[in-house]
Amino acid sequence: MPASQALLVLVVVMILQLAMSTTATKTSTNTSTATTHHDNISKAKTKTTLYPDFQLLNVKQALTETKTRPIKPSQFQELFKTNPNDSESGGKQKLKLVHRDKVSFSNKLHNHSHVFHARMHRDVKRVASLIHRLSSGSAANSAVCDRVENAGCNSGRCRYEVSYGDGSYTKGTLALETLTFGRTVVRNVAIGCGHSNRGMFVGAAGLLGLGGGSMSFMGQLSGQTGNAFSYCLVSRGTNTNGFLEFGSEAMPVGAAWIPLVRNPRAPSFYYIRLLGLGVGDTRVPISEDVFQLNELGSGGVVMDTGTAVTRFPTVAYEAFRNAFIEQTQNLPRASAVSIFDTCYNLFGFLSVRVPTVSFYFSGGPILTLPANNFLIPVDDAGTFCFAFAPSPSGLSILGNIQQEGIQISVDEANEFVGFGPNIC
Repeated sequence: MPASQALLVLVVVMILQLAMSTTATKTSTNTSTATTHHDNISKAKTKTTLYPDFQLLNVKQALTETKTRPIKPSQFQELFKTNPNDSESGGKQKLKLVHRDKVSFSNKLHNHSHVFHARMHRDVKRVASLIHRLSSGSAANSAVCDRVENAGCNSGRCRYEVSYGDGSYTKGTLALETLTFGRTVVRNVAIGCGHSNRGMFVGAAGLLGLGGGSMSFMGQLSGQTGNAFSYCLVSRGTNTNGFLEFGSEAMPVGAAWIPLVRNPRAPSFYYIRLLGLGVGDTRVPISEDVFQLNELGSGGVVMDTGTAVTRFPTVAYEAFRNAFIEQTQNLPRASAVSIFDTCYNLFGFLSVRVPTVSFYFSGGPILTLPANNFLIPVDDAGTFCFAFAPSPSGLSILGNIQQEGIQISVDEANEFVGFGPNIC
C-alpha cells in the first residue's frame, strides 16, 4: 500500500474512533489503529466528510435522566465501595468518579430546573474569576506557605484563605499529611485543613487539585505519577461511574494526541491548540487566530473541568451558533434560558436528528461530540439548549459538559493531551 493511502487509513480510523454517538443505531467499525502514544499522531489535513454529518439525540432518555434523584448520605459507602482492581494495577492508581449533582446533603428533592440555574449561576461566576485571574497573571514562590494565596504564618502555623470562582471558599491551616490510594501510601503531601468553609466544601471531604501548579496534587506527586493522569466524566443522570487514574501507565494506546500549550503567566492551567469548529459537514468559517494564545499570555483555549459550559470568543461563538441554527431549522424553537440563547422545544419527541458538532485540533485530530454533549435539557418539560456560550474576553474554555463520556488524558511531562479511545 502506498504511504499516502496508509496515512489516509490511519486518519479515517482516528476520526471514526472519535465520532461517538449516543444511539443504538450508530455505525461501528471493526478496524482499529495501532498508534502507540504521541509519535504516531497523523499530521494530515482531514476533510469533514470523514465523520457522520448527523446523529440522533435520544430526547426521551435525556428527559428521564433529569428526574434522577441524588443519593442520600446513607448510600455513600455503597457508592464508593472499593474493588481491589480499581485501586492499583500495573503501577496505576484508579479512583471512582460520580457527578457532583448526584451527591446530596439535603433531604429535599432536587428540581432539575432549579439545579440547572444554580449550576449556571456558579458557572458565570467561575468564568469571570478565571478571566480576572488570567488577565492579572500569577507569581510563583519557593516556600510551601507562600505558594498559597492569602496565606501567612502565625504561631508556627500556616493560615490560608482560598476563594473559588463559584463563590465557594475555605479558610484553615496548611498541613503535611499522608494520603493513601489503595495500596499506595504518599507522605508529606501539603493539604489545607479547612476550619471555615462555604459552597462546594460544605459536607464534602474536600477538593483534589489536578492543575499544573506546584501546589496541586499532580505538582506535589510529579515524581510518583510521571506528571500524567487520565479521567472520564459522566453526566448527572447516568448510573455509571467515571474514573480518575494516575501515572504514566494510565496513558492509553489509540488516543488522538494533541500538543499541550504552555502559558508562563498561568502555569496551573492546561491550554490546548484549537484550530476551528465544525457543524454537520461544514467547517465554520472562523479565523484560527481567534483561538490562539498570544505572546502576552492572553486568549487561547483552556481545558477546565470546573467550568460546565464551553465558552468561545463572541465572534467565534456567533458564527458557530448560526451554523447550528441553519442546520436545525426543522426543530421547533424555544425562548432563551439563562446563559443559552439557542433553545428548542422538544416536548413529545422520542428522538431528533441533529447535526454533528466537531472540534478541529492542531496536528490533525477532529473530536466529534456525542449529541448529549451539546444539546442538553434545561428543565424536565422538553426544553433543550445549545450548550455553548460567548466569552466576555478572548479566552476560550472547554467545559465539563463537552468533556462528558470521553476519556481525556494529560501527559504533562511530554506536553500532550489525549482524547479517547475509550468512552464511559
